[in-house]
Amino acid sequence: MSRATGALISLAALRHNLRQAHALAPHSRIMAMVKANAYGHGLAVAARALSAADAFGVASLEEALILRHAGLAHPIVLLEGVFSAAEIEEAAHNGCELVVHDERQLALLEASALEKSLNVWLKLDTGMHRLGFAPGEAHAVWERLNSARSVRTPLRLMTHLARADEPGNPHTRAQLQTFADVTRGWIAERSIANSAALLAWPESHADWVRPGILLYGVSPFPDHAGVEYDLKPVMTMRTVLIAVKTVARGDTVGYGGNWQAERDTRIGIAAIGYGDGYPRHAPNGTPVLVNGARVPLIGRVAMDMIAVDLHTQATARVGDEVVLWGPELPVEEIARAAGTIPYELLCGVTQRVKFGVVDEHQPERAAAQAPQQIK
Repeated sequence: MSRATGALISLAALRHNLRQAHALAPHSRIMAMVKANAYGHGLAVAARALSAADAFGVASLEEALILRHAGLAHPIVLLEGVFSAAEIEEAAHNGCELVVHDERQLALLEASALEKSLNVWLKLDTGMHRLGFAPGEAHAVWERLNSARSVRTPLRLMTHLARADEPGNPHTRAQLQTFADVTRGWIAERSIANSAALLAWPESHADWVRPGILLYGVSPFPDHAGVEYDLKPVMTMRTVLIAVKTVARGDTVGYGGNWQAERDTRIGIAAIGYGDGYPRHAPNGTPVLVNGARVPLIGRVAMDMIAVDLHTQATARVGDEVVLWGPELPVEEIARAAGTIPYELLCGVTQRVKFGVVDEHQPERAAAQAPQQIK
């Protein structure tokens, strides 16, 4: 038998969360963020489930080509743009849309002579100070892009919010005002809102919204869970107990002995560790579900195994199910315990974890692709 550690992806949850995004911004089109392997959920699998979206957002041309090879004909936006003339040709050939955020990309577009022009998003830096043209550069860039032979007009406009996950923060208000001031009078579709802004800043919704973590059932706000916004977790990370034993009072468990039994204690060993993407720095007491009941993590997370305290679970046996996160145990809670963010946990699930999918109309089934292709 193969190792039982797996991640189960709910297609019904993906579709539900996309409907929630539409309900939050009913007058906006949806650019579904599927970059980083759909936040660890499987690029092609997630995108097919999100086929009601109006476009997909990816980080690279390589990600876009995976979607095209999977048969998806949606507009695909390359959020980091392209970095060579050859990539411009490939992007155009595959019907991709480009974000242009620096002078070199602008020059590449101006020098290109494509048979078919490209849709282009001009990205403005309104306060994230990461990618994008400064407000003072924007008008000149706008004019140059409108004159470029390979650029389809009208252009589209984009910015990114640095602190949208802090409702009411004046930095976001300043970014929105800067974007409005710089682009006033320009005829163009606009996109501003990420997941946090979709929930907390309705004035940012514009023509397009760009939900990411929200689509996977996870809250973009610290100290909140997706269920609070009627989102459904998409990934269930699970394994089984591979050993059950009793340790004596005073015994320690695991590397470094950082947990010591205060009484004779029944413990379980589960087949998951940081080699699968479970956070190594999850501390003692981090919740784990065994047969649906919460038990605490004990001892240091190892590459392939964790230990849990079973003193409240007298009937737990080898082979019983262990859930690390999922609908009954929010990944947000595990991330807080481990001192990280849920994005990192979801994106960090490793290739040796077996992925499967489940749909509301179908029984659970193993995914048709190999794990490394899904991931």
